[in-house]
Amino acid sequence: MKKLVIGSTLAVGLLFAGANQSSAASIQGVGYQGTAPIDLSSVDLETALKMVQQQRTNLLESQLPTQLTEVQTRNEQLAGLNEQLNQLNAEKGATTDTAKQAELDGQLQTVQNQINTLSNSQQMDMLRIQSMNSKRNEAFDAMTNFVKKMQDSRSSILGNIR
Repeated sequence: MKKLVIGSTLAVGLLFAGANQSSAASIQGVGYQGTAPIDLSSVDLETALKMVQQQRTNLLESQLPTQLTEVQTRNEQLAGLNEQLNQLNAEKGATTDTAKQAELDGQLQTVQNQINTLSNSQQMDMLRIQSMNSKRNEAFDAMTNFVKKMQDSRSSILGNIR
């Protein structure tokens, strides 16, 4: 948990330092590719950390459907190439002309190479999806742990006041 709090604090510290401003109160906002800028000028540290974690989870959540769409597209391409491969094999089996068979062998090799390339790309995409999914789960865990820790701290403070 200490690593989470230290890491989150470091992230906000880097946001403040990276904005190249003289004070935290003068920061207007921080954003990243496709995310809305965060207005940090009027928020406390807890809220800023929570906002950063929420943006991280939202960004990862929005990237997952894109990756899944790419995998589905590759599946469709692979299905088309496999169908083409079957047609070429059927055509090769039906012909007795050696020149035609040699031409079909070349086409079969080309299609097989395309299938292998797409299969390799698909495996890499699946690894990216797994990694992205685990990062997304990790971000949700970090956010919920952070919120729980802040709630526990508030409860402890209120308990000490009573």
